[in-house]
Amino acid sequence: MISESMKTLCANNSAIRVMFEEGNRLAALYGRENVYDYSLGNPYFPAPERVRQSIEAVLAEEEPNTIHGYMPNAGFPAVRQAVAENLNRRFGTAYSAENVIMTVGAAGGLNCVLRCLLNPGDEVLVFAPYFMEYGSYVRNFGATLKAIPSDSETFLPDPEALRAAVGPKTRALILNTPNNPTGVIYPREVLAALGKVLEEKGAEYGAPIYIISDEPYRELAYDGREVPWLPSCCKNVIVGYSWSKSLSLPGERIGYLLIPSDIEDYENVVQGCTIAGRVLGFVNAPSLIQLAVARCLDASADIAAYDANRKLLYDTVTAAGFSAVYPEGAFYLWMRAPGGDDKALCEKAKAYNLLLVPGSSFAGPGSVRLAYCVSPDMIRRSAAAFEKLAKEFHLK
Repeated sequence: MISESMKTLCANNSAIRVMFEEGNRLAALYGRENVYDYSLGNPYFPAPERVRQSIEAVLAEEEPNTIHGYMPNAGFPAVRQAVAENLNRRFGTAYSAENVIMTVGAAGGLNCVLRCLLNPGDEVLVFAPYFMEYGSYVRNFGATLKAIPSDSETFLPDPEALRAAVGPKTRALILNTPNNPTGVIYPREVLAALGKVLEEKGAEYGAPIYIISDEPYRELAYDGREVPWLPSCCKNVIVGYSWSKSLSLPGERIGYLLIPSDIEDYENVVQGCTIAGRVLGFVNAPSLIQLAVARCLDASADIAAYDANRKLLYDTVTAAGFSAVYPEGAFYLWMRAPGGDDKALCEKAKAYNLLLVPGSSFAGPGSVRLAYCVSPDMIRRSAAAFEKLAKEFHLK
């Protein structure tokens, strides 16, 4: 018999993954070209050529035992130093290898941080809507995730709502900007205000409240928008990064934690996060791809292609009569459900082979999420389906 907690997790299987599997079922029935799957954030655009070149160079130049062997749990020192120097060039910082831990993607990194920081009964805060897996990550360690509503129009966090939510058991706030699922980028002044609240409340309760910055979409920003470097805005920030989106490498599971030296209890946090990776069973980040990404840290996904998809999908759904938030970053469109029933909209959409994810899965009922990291041709082909769906709600 499986555990009761695992039974709950199975019953609440990710709506994204459920829709993804539904897409495979519909594709078998109607043909892949006749299914319009906006469910999963799985990049359509391939990794930059430099990634392939870097992998080939590692295979040609490094010793086999290095490529496929163990290294320190925190990752190859030279790779960590390369990541630190890249951040220093971009953000005017002074990090070293000691501030970087290579991780099994951003998800692996976040679980390491939470394992390090949380005791059973502790609390982690997040602004809704938010990436649904955060709740599972926090509950892994006997703690509770508490959601704070964002502004209903701008989807920006409210510092005063944060102040009201912080309590004596609050250990951390998870921030995700550019945001999944809304596509909103949090401005520097908003982030600084959030940081000030946590400083004040941490002083009141006599313990630091950390900010965990989940940043897999950092490079996916449009129209010249700045994505602020959060440690420059706030104290006690731990950054979790992944190359899943920026280099189209979701299956490689490679990322890092950046832990600035000036956070409270730095030495113990670094040691704790490093050991957490081992006790959670990761042991270390994948060796070959560690060595490869270190050689192409300045490479990036095709931002222009994502930008074109952003505009094309927004124009497609709004032309059909739907209302949506125009994304500033990431690769998701947050579309409002007519009448406010997001689950009903997703069910009706399946009749036209449109696969959308209900916003209630992100603690954002009343809207749906569409991932536009897809073929632009699919967006164009789906226009007629959106028109038919809109007619069911008498939008035009």
